[in-house]
Amino acid sequence: MTATACYRGMVLLLWLQAAVNAVLCRGLFWDGASFLANMLETGAYHDFYPARAHLAWLTETPVLLLARAGVRDAHMLAITFSAMLFAVPAALYHLALKRARGQGALLAAVIAVVAVVHLPTGFFAVGEHLITYALVTATFTIALTRREPAWRDGALMLAFGLVGIASYEAMIYLGPAAAAVVLWSMRGQPEPLGRMLTAVAALAFLGAALVALSTVVEYWHHDHFVRVRAATFDFWQNLQFVIPLLALVVIGLGALLFPSWLAGRGPLIAVAVAGLLLAASPWLREVRPAAYLFPPSHYVARTAAGGTLLVLLLASWLEVAWPKPRPALLALLHQPAVARRLATAMFLLVLAGAVPEAWMTRQW
Repeated sequence: MTATACYRGMVLLLWLQAAVNAVLCRGLFWDGASFLANMLETGAYHDFYPARAHLAWLTETPVLLLARAGVRDAHMLAITFSAMLFAVPAALYHLALKRARGQGALLAAVIAVVAVVHLPTGFFAVGEHLITYALVTATFTIALTRREPAWRDGALMLAFGLVGIASYEAMIYLGPAAAAVVLWSMRGQPEPLGRMLTAVAALAFLGAALVALSTVVEYWHHDHFVRVRAATFDFWQNLQFVIPLLALVVIGLGALLFPSWLAGRGPLIAVAVAGLLLAASPWLREVRPAAYLFPPSHYVARTAAGGTLLVLLLASWLEVAWPKPRPALLALLHQPAVARRLATAMFLLVLAGAVPEAWMTRQW
């Protein structure tokens, strides 16, 4: 497949997912229903707690505006709430894909984020990690593909940084990484306004890390956070996460040990095997009863998914920033044919991941 075909296919899938799940009111799954009920009862934002307030404001404002305008159709309000929960990450990933469209391996990395991080942890759309991970991904792609005028990119990254200040605890490590790549993107930028906005954006991401740190310290012994920490390495319970992650690990290890492996069919074969398993995962329990899809495992895997996201984004930064002459592996990643093959492999992984998601949605 061409890079353009992968890009268009991904955009179509993201927005189709957002539209269908809005109509199905999938935002009500798990905690979503109680969030909406609380908003309608109090007429105010349902803030899980202040450290995530910015995402609540972003996704709940349309519902509150409609309610205050006199809309009393609960179904319509549920659709609106669901639409915001799915449309915001879809828009952020759309932006990331658009910026990475002509960047070879970077496009493959963004598609990999959707395949391994977003889809396997996004069944319950009220999870704040979904928008946070998408926001950081978009920030990285902007920083790695700076365009003129510089102030526009700087303003966009600043907006993302301000939202990230009160988003999710994973900013404790994603925030410094985002700040670093944003500062790196300032190199060679002569435009004063662009440099100023970029610098302030980096400060915003550092602020997000500090807020996340203070939250972790404050709630360290809270029952919920104790359970979350205890489940950090239970991500194996989520087949939708483990299967594509294993494919990514196989491709990564193969590339590190034998860089020329990327130039062959190895990545596509690894993804083909993983994709078949992933697409068949809803029916694996017929063969092995213990191997079944467990929707709450999406929450369990979100911590490991954050670490996976960080590795993918840092690897993308390394691939873009490494000066010539490049090591054999990075030189291969800059070859259009290799990058196109990787993007195709990751897109196939996304297609396979859509099967268990659709199955679980129907079952729920």
